[in-house]
Amino acid sequence: MSILSYVLAALAVAVLAVLAYASTRPDEFRVERRLRIAATPDQLWPLVGELRGFNRWNPYERKDPLVKGQYTGAAGGIGSRYAWEGDKIGAGSLEITGQQPGRAVQMKLDFLKPFEAHNQAEFALQPLADGATEVRWTMAGPANFVSKLMGVFINMDQMVGRDFEDGLQNLRQIAEAKG
Repeated sequence: MSILSYVLAALAVAVLAVLAYASTRPDEFRVERRLRIAATPDQLWPLVGELRGFNRWNPYERKDPLVKGQYTGAAGGIGSRYAWEGDKIGAGSLEITGQQPGRAVQMKLDFLKPFEAHNQAEFALQPLADGATEVRWTMAGPANFVSKLMGVFINMDQMVGRDFEDGLQNLRQIAEAKG
């Protein structure tokens, strides 16, 4: 057997090992970040519970200032929807599917480009004793084999979590400036 044969065999074993390992990863993912903001839930609600307010601090919109977006449905509340398409952030849509005004909003998040994914997002507002609010941003969804394989090489929690942290800092900046 030549050296090339050994190298190819070793490479094949390594690829199979990575594929086998990826298949053992969880079938779902969850990313969550929290931040204390010196504002009440009622002050934060227009920035969290309404899509136009959310896009004032949305870190993804800030990454792609030339994004083309379209709002449909009611201005706020269940059924309001925002679809986007941009060179840097791809294409997709966000729709409010549930609300508890002043406390939480649930959204369906559908990515179309650069890859298809269907996830759930939630913003929850927890009032604190000192008049501030803890804001929790969560995204969860299924992890197909491709995302499991990507997760072997890329820490999605860190990558997406960094964007969530930036977004929550943007929210803090806007909300506390109003204070």
